[in-house]
Amino acid sequence: MNEPPSPTLTTTADALVVVGADEQDDTPVDVARWTALAEAVLRDEHRRGELTLTFVDAEEMADLNSAHLGHEGPTDVLSFPLDTQDVTGVPVLIGDVVVCPAVAAAQASLHAGTLDDELALLIVHGILHVLGHDHAADDERTRMQSRERELLERHHWHGPAPAGFRQDHGDQEHQ
Repeated sequence: MNEPPSPTLTTTADALVVVGADEQDDTPVDVARWTALAEAVLRDEHRRGELTLTFVDAEEMADLNSAHLGHEGPTDVLSFPLDTQDVTGVPVLIGDVVVCPAVAAAQASLHAGTLDDELALLIVHGILHVLGHDHAADDERTRMQSRERELLERHHWHGPAPAGFRQDHGDQEHQ
């Protein structure tokens, strides 16, 4: 008698998990949609492990901004990198990306253009920070913005960026 084939198992080292949570009531967000974007970006960046994507209100974001960066008031996105590599076969805790939809809504028309594009940009931007990208120097900013646009064109717009899309935050600080 033939035994049934063994099921194919994905090892934990190959797993990619994005845990999304909406902890605010100010601006409706489609957590499943944004979690899928985060997963697509991480796959393109050849990363495995676990990332959290959390949407918070302005008050919570101001508290996080103050506690972790020493800045007053809410910001649009904060990134908290955790593990940088998997050396044991145990899933990596990639990091946390925290987005404030209320701040995104307030700045969208002057920044990415629409709230939808602003949220997508902030999620991609936050993930790239978690993965080690930065924009402190001009050459770093150019590389990071180029990668943001590539990822947004591939996974958000599925084509070229819309007219009026901007990536620069001006003087606003975020991490």
